[in-house]
Amino acid sequence: MPDISIGRLRGGYCVYWAGAEGKRVRHKLEACSRAEAEAEAIDVYRAQHFVQSQAGMNVSAIWAEYVRDLGDRPTAKTMGYTGKAVLAHFGHYRPDQITTDLCRSYARMRMDKGISQGSVHTELGHLRSAMTFAERARIIDAAPYIERPAKPTPKERFLRKDEIQLLIDSTEAPHIALAIHLLFATAGRVGAILDLTWDRVDLDRGVINLRLDDARTRKGRAIVPINRGLMAALQTAQAAALSDYVVEWGGERIASMRKGFEGAVTRAGLKDVTLHTIRHSAAVAMVSSGVPMERVAQYLGHSNAAITYTTYGRFAPEHLADAAEVLDFVQLRAQK
Repeated sequence: MPDISIGRLRGGYCVYWAGAEGKRVRHKLEACSRAEAEAEAIDVYRAQHFVQSQAGMNVSAIWAEYVRDLGDRPTAKTMGYTGKAVLAHFGHYRPDQITTDLCRSYARMRMDKGISQGSVHTELGHLRSAMTFAERARIIDAAPYIERPAKPTPKERFLRKDEIQLLIDSTEAPHIALAIHLLFATAGRVGAILDLTWDRVDLDRGVINLRLDDARTRKGRAIVPINRGLMAALQTAQAAALSDYVVEWGGERIASMRKGFEGAVTRAGLKDVTLHTIRHSAAVAMVSSGVPMERVAQYLGHSNAAITYTTYGRFAPEHLADAAEVLDFVQLRAQK
């Protein structure tokens, strides 16, 4: 729902909002009080804006409305990319015309083009979210079922500490090396590291706050301590800082570190390594060293420790050890 405003018109109330090309749209209300006007305004907006609602509003129109409702959240930007494929296939359909066969044909078509199952899972997930939004906003009576392929099993690849050091040593640009160091030492996501500003780095207390005050991010972010190695790197970086951002280039926040990172991976001779591999590696390092799972969950910014157990429990040194002992039939026979 975009911003709508209540005003006065000929002794009564009216509602107005920015329409096409920024032109103001205004409608007189029947309400006799401000509270009544605010409630009526929502119905008037929906009646005017969703003229095609229920009977004719297609997926493309709903997708656009959902993106507008998201505002400046990161998902809105991502849906600009996923929407290219999704809307080409589903855009001209109404929600009530979406079937399981239509979803399956989309998945087959995308994977036949070499798109990963995980990406297709995400794309159809965005379609599902848009339809759920439409139901919640009363644009449609009920969201259709969106079938999507199963989410792939997380990749097992992780880096040892010596490989992380090799990766940093193979980085040509200092800001990329600092970013990799931050990614591993904080177990943060790439977006959190690129968003990080010096006002959230407390070198005196030895703490980094990866959270944003405006809570725009959907993914959890944590407040984590600074270890000795990272402290030295941050002190050097702060002394040369030209902007408010910790990871910068030419005094500006960098939009992406992918190219510099991939160059370092190639020079280091590492295989099957992505940016997310570093966060995964940090989690594995903590769990395999015996750090309690609840503390690992806090470090990763997981709101539910069950997620951490499911993903990383198998890396714990004593994981299922007691169960294995129960199944030791050789030892059992020896005791008889």
